Amino acid sequence: MSYRVFKGVFVVVPAAIAMYLTVVGIWAAFSVEELLYKEHVNDDQIQITKEQVSILLEIEDPTFYEHVGVDVSSGQGMTTITSSIARDIFLFRQKLTGLKGGFQSFYANVFQCCKKVDFGRDIMALILNFHLTKEKQLSFYVSNSYMGSHNGNSVFGLGQASKAYYGKPLFVLSNEEFIGLVAMLKAPNYFHPLKNPETHKTRKDKIEQIVSGKCEPSGWFDTLYEHCATNT
Repeated sequence: MSYRVFKGVFVVVPAAIAMYLTVVGIWAAFSVEELLYKEHVNDDQIQITKEQVSILLEIEDPTFYEHVGVDVSSGQGMTTITSSIARDIFLFRQKLTGLKGGFQSFYANVFQCCKKVDFGRDIMALILNFHLTKEKQLSFYVSNSYMGSHNGNSVFGLGQASKAYYGKPLFVLSNEEFIGLVAMLKAPNYFHPLKNPETHKTRKDKIEQIVSGKCEPSGWFDTLYEHCATNT
C-alpha cells in the first residue's frame, strides 16, 4: 500500500465514522421522546432495597450516578446500565415508522452485526441519559432485564426472576439470594440457577467476593473475576 493510499484511508475512515455517529445522534435526538412515550416510562417505585441497589451497581455500573451514560470502570466492561437500556429502547422494543423506522432497522442490523465495535449505542446512551433521570433508568433496568427462561416462559425483570427462582418478592431476598440474581445478568441462560447450577454458583461466589471487598476486578474488562477465589 502506497503512502498516498494509506494517508487517504487514514483520513477517510475516521471521517466516515464521525459522520455515522453524527447521524446516529441526530436520529436518536429526534426519536427519543416518541420511544419513551411508547414505553410509558414512569416514576413508579421499584420494590428493591437500597442495599440491593448498592450490590447491583457495584457489579453492573459502579459510577452509574456520576457518568453521563458512557463510562469504563474497573470490572464493568464497555456497557453501562444506560447503554444497555438505550440498546433496548432505541433498537428493539418499540418499532418506529417512516424515515425514523428505516434508520432504526438499519442501526439495529449494524448493532447485531458489529456490537463489539459499534459506538452508535454509546451515542444513544448519551441522548437517553439527557432525557431520562437516573431513577427512571434504574427502574427500567430492574423491571425489564432479561432473566432467562423458566418453565418454558421468558422471565423479565428482577421482580419476576425473584418469584420464579426463589418463590418470593424481590425486596425480601437475602443478600446471598439477590447476588444470585445479579449473577445471571451477564448471560441469563448460561448462568442459570436451575439449568446450570454449578456455573451459576461459581459466578455467584465470585460476585460475593467482590461485594465483600475480598477481591477486586483486575481491570476494565474483567467481568468474570476469574482470579477471585470461590466458596467451597
